[in-house]
Amino acid sequence: MLVTDDQIQALEKQAEATRETVIKMLVEAGSGHTAGPLGMADILTAFYFHILQHRPDEPLWEGRDRFILSNGHICPVLYATLAHAGYFPVEECLTLRKFGSRLQGHPERARLPGLETTSGPLGEGLAQAAGIAYAFRMDEKKQRVFCAMSDGEQEEGNTWEAVMFAGKNKLHNLTAIMDRNNIQIDGMTEDVMPLEPLADKYRAFNWHVLEVNGHDIMAFIQAIEEARAVYEKPTLIIAHTIPGKGVPEIEFDYHWHGKPPTKEEGKRFLKEIRTMSGKLPHEYA
Repeated sequence: MLVTDDQIQALEKQAEATRETVIKMLVEAGSGHTAGPLGMADILTAFYFHILQHRPDEPLWEGRDRFILSNGHICPVLYATLAHAGYFPVEECLTLRKFGSRLQGHPERARLPGLETTSGPLGEGLAQAAGIAYAFRMDEKKQRVFCAMSDGEQEEGNTWEAVMFAGKNKLHNLTAIMDRNNIQIDGMTEDVMPLEPLADKYRAFNWHVLEVNGHDIMAFIQAIEEARAVYEKPTLIIAHTIPGKGVPEIEFDYHWHGKPPTKEEGKRFLKEIRTMSGKLPHEYA
């Protein structure tokens, strides 16, 4: 899965477009989550425009990899990414959270092409992903399963049951990506319920653990490549991200976990995202 500098630049540009779409969606909806979706735009772009084996024009293609979004509240970034990738018209993104829309506040699998699971209650995604990975291995299928989850949902007991199951069964075809942005709805994770040492905890349950800058697309793709090379255990990639990435005035502010921008804020945020574009991620991560 080689990637060139030109491809990285194209992916960074796409991530910027995704962030802009997210802001427009949230302004139009008047509700929704801002910080997490902006923080995960680089990773979702890397997945749907480079990493995943998938076919937007054939969403149920049997040979596709599976991407599971456990922290369903950041679905605006998944919707925006799916639309830009060709699963449905980008214009439909502006129906987010509206009555009758296919783009609800939490993903509903049967409503929209490209969704693998329905997610909302935190802590369920890793168990779902582990089950799919286990079934793939039983059926001797080569597809891989990827699960994006938040750091806050590491406070859920269900997550750790899945961690133990995957480690015990050596699910090498499973890669989990933790959005380590350090915030949750009530404050900073280490104040609400300290999580560290996260890497050591996963290693204790027989996981291969990597840590990357979640805004360095090249580094993230390389981490995925390393995960593919690990055969005897599942992999966790702890992706250190900035909540509200691209809009400096809201970065690391947990109040924006579940708060949408107003129309005026949206105009300002779009301008800030465009101002920040063109810089390499490590220059402002």
